[in-house]
Amino acid sequence: MTIAVLYRWRITPGKEAEFRAAWVEGTKLIHEKCGSYGARLHEGADGLFWSYARWPSDEVRKACFEQNDFFSKACFKTMQAAIAERFDEVVLTVTDDVLREE
Repeated sequence: MTIAVLYRWRITPGKEAEFRAAWVEGTKLIHEKCGSYGARLHEGADGLFWSYARWPSDEVRKACFEQNDFFSKACFKTMQAAIAERFDEVVLTVTDDVLREE
């Protein structure tokens, strides 16, 4: 069953651009290696960064991180270094999807 995961971070002031660039690189790597359905990154009015990532299933997502050492990659180290505060992730079941670019 398709799932989505919400991630939230407070980024150290002045590190936002570094975080965003590293997030893009890391997200592309996860997509290529594990077949995620991709993700979006948003910045809230309160300064928190939110990511919405879609996966074929929670099993695929968990296996992806168990089988790959992503956090040893430079982009993930850059992301981690930019994070001032991390919040718990939220796993959601996708029930309806009308998100479109057109």
